[in-house]
Amino acid sequence: MQIDAVDQRIIALLVADARASYADIGTRVSLSAPAVKRRVDRMRATGVIRGFTAVVDPAAVGWTTEAFVELFCAGRTTPAQIGVAVRRHPEVVGAYTVSGEADALVHLRAADIAHLEDALERLRAESFVTSTRSTIVLSRLVESPGVGPSA
Repeated sequence: MQIDAVDQRIIALLVADARASYADIGTRVSLSAPAVKRRVDRMRATGVIRGFTAVVDPAAVGWTTEAFVELFCAGRTTPAQIGVAVRRHPEVVGAYTVSGEADALVHLRAADIAHLEDALERLRAESFVTSTRSTIVLSRLVESPGVGPSA
């Protein structure tokens, strides 16, 4: 699907505030509320917009410890196998196949170091994991929920 500059601005505005009304967005992109709704509906129907969600501050719910874990996997472990396994762990907030030495990179969040260690041990216990290398996050410098240019 082709998206134009107006669609891109609508997406950026929804990323910034998914609860913004079509009228508010329309004012910002010079369209009527019904025109914005039609565009959003079209982007949802074609999969450009996959859904709307609440963004929860991990610190507000007590999960203040983060780490990125490189997974090194046995033999011909597929991305699908890794995906199925990491979804079983509630501490996993993201997982990616990567280039380089590691087979995957997993982003974990936990309440504290003991919780993180428990999560790491459970992740390491997956049958295909041969080793891991972890990096603990000290502070977040940039975090953006969106895609593309901001509104």
